[in-house]
Amino acid sequence: MAPAADREGYWGPTTSTLDWCEENYAVTWYIAEFWNTVSNLIMIIPPIFGAIQSVRDGLEKRYIASYLALTVVGMGSWCFHMTLKYEMQLLDELPMIYSCCIFVYCMFECFKMKNSVNYHLLFILVLFSLIVTTVYLKVKEPVFHQVMYGMLVFTLVLRSIYIVTWVYPWLRGLGYTSLGLFLLGFLLWNIDNIFCDSLRNFRKKMPPIIGVATQFHAWWHILTGLGSYLHILFRKGTSGQLNKNH
Repeated sequence: MAPAADREGYWGPTTSTLDWCEENYAVTWYIAEFWNTVSNLIMIIPPIFGAIQSVRDGLEKRYIASYLALTVVGMGSWCFHMTLKYEMQLLDELPMIYSCCIFVYCMFECFKMKNSVNYHLLFILVLFSLIVTTVYLKVKEPVFHQVMYGMLVFTLVLRSIYIVTWVYPWLRGLGYTSLGLFLLGFLLWNIDNIFCDSLRNFRKKMPPIIGVATQFHAWWHILTGLGSYLHILFRKGTSGQLNKNH
């Protein structure tokens, strides 16, 4: 995580339980982590257009919900990295859990009859979300959130591999591309956390354009945002809806 010696800006002292490796208020006085903030546009703008197109094409609500959930995550992350306030951190992290639950629901309902609802699965995912929310608000431990989020992502990965291996092998390219982008983003996320001091020292010696390229948490946003968007397309492909929207 980021060293403690960071300047203050428009939003005042940091109150979030996490402060990432990007230097605070280095680009502008109004945005705490500039590149970590603007990189969220990949999770905001494309899904909005995806949701609009899904409505126009008369697709099921689960696809619209998936696009909008990704947009909400991007907006929450924008607010978090812009302010580094605890309340905005929750606006980022809790929607990550909720959106992933929507993704899980869609993946396990990809063979269902159109417009039917799996109330048992819906109940389990809502209960899971409520439990995670309650515990996280109580303990305020980021590792707990990361583990719970990781469990959901792992479930998605296993389900996706099953589908492209045994059911829809023609979707293998799209499924593995989505997974590969997400894993690459996760790798850069870890590098950003583990080697933060080295990255900051490197940026001081390099031209700004090269320093920007080492903002690996921003790359995490870009890669996972793109990977998540492709995964929505993958889910649409499993129910024969892909060609209706793209």
